[in-house]
Amino acid sequence: MSKRDYYEVLGVSRNASDDDLKGAYRRLAMKYHPDRNPDSDDAENNFKEAKEAYEVLSDPRKRAAFDQFGHAGVDASAGGGGFGGAGFRDIFDDVFGDIFGGRGGERVYRGADLRYDLTLTLEEAVSGTTAKIRVPSKTECEDCSGTGATPGTSPASCATCGGQGQVRVQQGFFSIQQTCPGCRGTGKVISDPCKTCRGEGRVHEYKTLSVSVPPGVDNGDRIRLAGEGERGERGGPSGDLYVEVNVREHSIFVRDGANLFCEVPVSFATATLGGELEVPTLNGRVSLKIPAETQTDKLFRLRGKGVKPVRGGGPGDLICKVAVETPVNLNAKQKELMREFDQSIRDSKRTHDPRASSWLDSMKKFIGDITS
Repeated sequence: MSKRDYYEVLGVSRNASDDDLKGAYRRLAMKYHPDRNPDSDDAENNFKEAKEAYEVLSDPRKRAAFDQFGHAGVDASAGGGGFGGAGFRDIFDDVFGDIFGGRGGERVYRGADLRYDLTLTLEEAVSGTTAKIRVPSKTECEDCSGTGATPGTSPASCATCGGQGQVRVQQGFFSIQQTCPGCRGTGKVISDPCKTCRGEGRVHEYKTLSVSVPPGVDNGDRIRLAGEGERGERGGPSGDLYVEVNVREHSIFVRDGANLFCEVPVSFATATLGGELEVPTLNGRVSLKIPAETQTDKLFRLRGKGVKPVRGGGPGDLICKVAVETPVNLNAKQKELMREFDQSIRDSKRTHDPRASSWLDSMKKFIGDITS
């Protein structure tokens, strides 16, 4: 057996409380338990080492002796390597009793957590709302008052475990505590099940809840409603309800975190000569100035017109991307004017098409590289 410092073994300070010791030992025991590491001698040794350290430090007398004299002060009192005194079974029960429902008495079970998908509009997600939801649930059976037994009868104590809900199985050196197969851990056996709930003690029904959605939520955000999940068995606590937010696609805006994006169609004349447009925001319309000679895909940022995130911080921006539209459905006169305009552009010695000119230069260089 290793003789490392017991505080070092458990990974706690020398002034650790009883709860600190118990928590540290629980983590190590769960990590190195032989049942989880059947082929690892190192895991078994680590498990024994942690057990020995906890046995000494959890005993005030042994801990005081260890603090003063080290291992020499506890070797004898610990019964040769720390396996005397309280047995493994007692220590295991003390540390893990809260997981398995304690020693003795009828066990109860916490109800399952539930999930509900809540679909919102972008406006509701950004500004917040109160939503009414109807969720399936399990509630206590009124006919048997949750016992699961036919009215007038009662569950009997399980003969297999004596009402403990747990049985012990010896596996070599270790005594392992397991859920009783006869009563599935309840400690009770129902010989005459309630016809309404079929012995479960709970019945299925729906309940309507009001969910307060804070402003700024986004896809994937979850709202926890404590105790609104499935009701626990045998009087156990209810689980929680997690409401997961899904935001519908918007006809105008696309959200990316705190920012909103939209595409703004601009006429050929406005993009060429400049002007002002009204663009929508989630709080009404605003004026957007379009400079002369604006090209398609140009981005304009309207600061503070985005979303204020639910987790804090200032509002994001609205980013508008210009899409210059090609005129359609022209009459004969308009087409003729366009031809005259195009010819005047061609006859001019000035560059009027910056993208086209750049593209032509790149194309000529590309072709020249191929033919050279």
